[in-house]
Amino acid sequence: MNWAAGIDVGGTNVKAVAVSPAGEVLQRATRATRDGEAAVSEWVSAAEEAVAGFAQQIGAAPGAVGVCAPGLAAADERSIAHLPGKLAGLAGIDWTAALRRPAIVPVLNDGHAAILGEAWIGAARGRRHVVMLTLGTGVGGAVICDGRLLRGAIGRAGHIGHLSLDPEGAVSITGMPGAIEVMFGDCTVAQRSGGRFTSTAALVAAHRAGDAEATRVWLRSVRALGCALGSCINLFDPEVIVLGGGIAQAGEALFVPLAHEVERVEWRPAGHRVAIVPATLGEWAGAIGAARRALEGGGA
Repeated sequence: MNWAAGIDVGGTNVKAVAVSPAGEVLQRATRATRDGEAAVSEWVSAAEEAVAGFAQQIGAAPGAVGVCAPGLAAADERSIAHLPGKLAGLAGIDWTAALRRPAIVPVLNDGHAAILGEAWIGAARGRRHVVMLTLGTGVGGAVICDGRLLRGAIGRAGHIGHLSLDPEGAVSITGMPGAIEVMFGDCTVAQRSGGRFTSTAALVAAHRAGDAEATRVWLRSVRALGCALGSCINLFDPEVIVLGGGIAQAGEALFVPLAHEVERVEWRPAGHRVAIVPATLGEWAGAIGAARRALEGGGA
């Protein structure tokens, strides 16, 4: 049976899937790992064990293997080339050599992989113009234009979380003032709430419980996100915007006020509006997208 393995390498675990060319997820596996230089061998062994386990269960070796991880992928797609501040040792791993594969193991950014997964068998299935944001500790993103993943010159394309909404605001990790990540990400909720909340989940819970100050902080953050999505619509003209990540699990507490904010700012020629939908593949989107890339042969 022809199938591909997708490996998503993160700081706390490695997630892996076996997927058929038709998009059927055949197997899933997760293995906890550590962060840092000492974890390099764990990442590789976790990937090897997952692929071997899938092959045993399916009864055939994979036709292709793909890997995704945070950071900027190298131009030759064999490694993550640049990853400042976390997952020490990950940048520079040649996954084709590490996994001893006869054909190239394409490596891509985890946000890029997630949008490929969602556009293949998830919330953006069949769409050719897609914007995706992942809302969590930070705000990640990716773009598909005319059915092709937008990479840019060195792989920075799609880092929507670092788009500026306030030139006088606090800077993000890339040095961008007033970035979406700073105005919405979990990483700044303590500052935005005057120290009252240490997580967006707690902020949203208080908002749902009728806490007026929590509601003020939350809706201000949602307004920033709405303006960001309106800007993305003007930049990329997508058919759909997919929202994933932990904060998107807030459900109606996010999507209802967000729809109101987008209503205020979206440019709608002839009444056309862009659908804004929750991601459907959850934590497996990156691994599924990596498998998809592998099935494509790593081509753009």
